[in-house]
Amino acid sequence: MASTNLLDSIHDPAELRRLPRTQLKGLADELRECVLQNVARTGGHLSSNLGTVELTIALHYVFNTPQDRLVWDVGHQTYPHKILTGRRERMPTLRQLGGISGFPRRDESEYDTFGTAHSSTSISAALGMALAARQKGEDRKAVAIIGDGAMTAGMAFEALNNAGVERDARLLVVLNDNDMSISPPVGALNRYLAQLMSGGFYAAAKNVGRTVLGPVPPLFELAKRIEQGAKGMVVPATLFEKFGFNYIGPIDGHDLDSLIPTLENIRDRMAKQEGPQFLHVVTKKGQGYKLAEADPVAYHGPGKFDPAVGLVKPATPPKPTFTQVFGQWLCDMAEQDQRLVGITPAMREGSGMVEFHKRFPDRYYDVGIAEQHAVTFAAGLACEGLKPVVAIYSTFLQRAYDQLIHDVAIQKLPMVLALDRAGLVGADGATHAGNYDIAYLRCIPNVSVACPADERECRQLLSTAFAQDHAVAVRYPRGAGVGAEPLQDLSALPFGKGEVRRQGQRIAILAFGPLLYPALQAAERLGATVVNMRWAKPLDTELLLQVAAGHEALVTLEEGAVMGGAGSAVAEALAAAGVVKPLLQLGLPDEFIEHGDPARLLSLQGLDAAGIEASVRQRFGELASAASPALKIVA
Repeated sequence: MASTNLLDSIHDPAELRRLPRTQLKGLADELRECVLQNVARTGGHLSSNLGTVELTIALHYVFNTPQDRLVWDVGHQTYPHKILTGRRERMPTLRQLGGISGFPRRDESEYDTFGTAHSSTSISAALGMALAARQKGEDRKAVAIIGDGAMTAGMAFEALNNAGVERDARLLVVLNDNDMSISPPVGALNRYLAQLMSGGFYAAAKNVGRTVLGPVPPLFELAKRIEQGAKGMVVPATLFEKFGFNYIGPIDGHDLDSLIPTLENIRDRMAKQEGPQFLHVVTKKGQGYKLAEADPVAYHGPGKFDPAVGLVKPATPPKPTFTQVFGQWLCDMAEQDQRLVGITPAMREGSGMVEFHKRFPDRYYDVGIAEQHAVTFAAGLACEGLKPVVAIYSTFLQRAYDQLIHDVAIQKLPMVLALDRAGLVGADGATHAGNYDIAYLRCIPNVSVACPADERECRQLLSTAFAQDHAVAVRYPRGAGVGAEPLQDLSALPFGKGEVRRQGQRIAILAFGPLLYPALQAAERLGATVVNMRWAKPLDTELLLQVAAGHEALVTLEEGAVMGGAGSAVAEALAAAGVVKPLLQLGLPDEFIEHGDPARLLSLQGLDAAGIEASVRQRFGELASAASPALKIVA
């Protein structure tokens, strides 16, 4: 590991700003090595963080943070920021239970000015901060750092549209463009133009042109066109300047000798309230670590690894994940039904659609980070007789809630919503947890919700969902399940029907999703019946009432929010039928659950076998058998 003499001396950005500029390149090398070594130990986002080392140094060096606000879009590129803002010693706890978050959090540091983890919120938040400073009479600047991927979302452009009319807002938007490169021959020219355009000379020259040529409109228009044409040859300025921003760049985001003077010029312009500023920087994902540079996707969010070796495939192939089961089903169903089209909002790899894209490119649509558009786009396809499958994380479907109601459900359009990452997700924490989909979906007419217990059921319930004439969400967790091998055919399970998996007595546990398996373990000790409900909506009311009639108490179990969840659906169904029966609802509480190992988090919430047993005994101790054998087990 490289020497950390410089980095050891930096405990906050004020100390960084005291360094001579000549030492910043050495600091960048140490900071990049620190990021690499820590992510290798804990896992986390790597490529994006390696790409923002110099940009992070430059921003903290030029701006008076935390007085000046930095808002990092998404936030998975903020490890260098965390290290420079007093959290270097805590980096070994990154994304671990009780440790620091992988994303910015306001309760973690005063330098984390806005909590982020979902895309495209930074410009809106930074604009709010800038205008709040103006309203309060405070001399404060706000900087939004947003990636080129996040700029595909409509929310970013909504914010640009709003910001462009606030001429006295001290706002800077930094576009961190890591999907293109600056060719060496024009690097020096770009540096010169960026500094020139961000400085007072360029602005003064434009003002002189208006003053001198203004009285002669044809000459002024000619000069204006020449200026715009000259800039347009080397920079894509037009779009952002039409929004009302002063566009600067593109510049090399790894060149501190370019970044710092440019940012200093921009800072001075912001102080004079010369309108919102837009800086376009170009960076390289994985910068400085050759393996990540060569394959930034693989190193986007790796687990633990040896930096000297890189990522290594395990000797024993791991169990297929639910995501992989979905990806295989998608290809198989597309082979059988020409109407199927696959849609993802920029999550091709994460949603398991790489093979589908390869095999069916004409039926694959990546719409960018635009969840609202993805759902309404799918609705348009469905109107014309196609069968869209929208692969989307549970936490991201939240962003398209109105579209789901207004554009899909009211019109009763058929589509499959493949909800990956349902339930707790572990190291990404509360921002990415899919805890709410059952509650927010089951209240919408013409939308059904399937909860497969294992990989085999996942494939079968996807087929069931595809066959329906309305929207059906199939929710499944991150990672692998118990290893139930999927069937090779495309056979479906009955719509809206559950099954009894273990016949016991007195107490019945109604399980929704993969918690069926810890329920079966707990039931062995409780002597309880276990029902695999499979569907949160429509609820198998017939089976529910049969089970209720034969048992003295009921327990519902789900890896989702208890409030409004599947347990609430059971309570509502019992009440509607006039059945009064003791009911214990187990699931996730009314609080945000922090990052950590998924199994440990489930255990802390009492949703492992031991926790389920303990909760049932505490509530229904007199009904629970010490260790009654099962009367019947249904495979």
